[in-house]
Formats: sequence, C-alpha cells, structure tokens
Amino acid sequence: MSTSNASFKNKCVAQVNCIFCENLLCTRGMKAVLLADTEVELFSTDIPPNRTVDFVASCYSTDSCKCKLRDIACLKCGNVVGYHVVAPCKPCLLSCNNGHFWMFNSDAVSTLNRLDATGLNLLLWGDLPELEDSENEESESPSEEECISIKAQTHALLSVFTDS
Repeated sequence: MSTSNASFKNKCVAQVNCIFCENLLCTRGMKAVLLADTEVELFSTDIPPNRTVDFVASCYSTDSCKCKLRDIACLKCGNVVGYHVVAPCKPCLLSCNNGHFWMFNSDAVSTLNRLDATGLNLLLWGDLPELEDSENEESESPSEEECISIKAQTHALLSVFTDS
C-alpha cells in the first residue's frame, strides 16, 4: 500500500531516535497502531533504516497473527528498538495498513514531528515526495539492488497469498 493513501496523507512525519543513546534511526516515521492489537501504539517507516539498525536473533511469530517478524537493534548502542515484518500474514496484508514493514517500539524511541520547508507547518505524509523522486532522504534510501530485492520479495509474498 502506498503512503499516499488518503487515510494516511494527514499524518505527521516524525524523526525517530533511539531513546537509549539518542541515535537518529529514521526521518520518515509515522505514528501507528499494531494491526493485531490496536491498543499498542508504535512508530513505523517505509524505508529500510539500513545504516542505523541491524537484525538480532531469528524470525518469530506472535499469538495474535502469523506475520514473520525479526527484531532490530540500534547500531550505536545495541538495544532492541523494534522489528521488521519479514513476511506479513494474509489478514494483516488485507487489513487497512500504511504499507510500512519497519516498526519502532514506542518505549524504545523518542520522536520529533518534522516541519515542512517553510519551517512553520508540520510536515505531513501527503506532502512527502514519492520514494523514487525523493532526493532529501539519500541517507535512508535503499540502493538499486535493495529496491530490486524489495520488489522481488513483495512480488513473492503476493504470489504466495494469491495462490493460497
């Protein structure tokens, strides 16, 4: 799902920092709720935070859904700050979601709402450039190889769920 979806256009864009060491984790954060339990608030991003976090441990699933998850930790301090949805389950894919697969736990991050180019208004997701057109997010943008890999993974996931 694209972040240009009408229900997400008016959400604020946040800078997400590690609460343990204040390391900048991403500049395209969105406040969200867990699909499997809407009482749980978290932050998500649509760009893999490649140079700020890394995977720890192996994949797991929860009791509330069958998504395959893998924890991510801050590269600066090593604390777990969230998780990556490696393979979303069919119910989560079909539910209303923002299309983000990188999640940050609210109790492990601090956030700051970003301002637009004027510095007077909050930056909204609807005002962000599409990922392909973005020039200001180079530090977080995936490489061409990663884009190809992400597209291949998405295609494979969709094939798995449509064949089921």
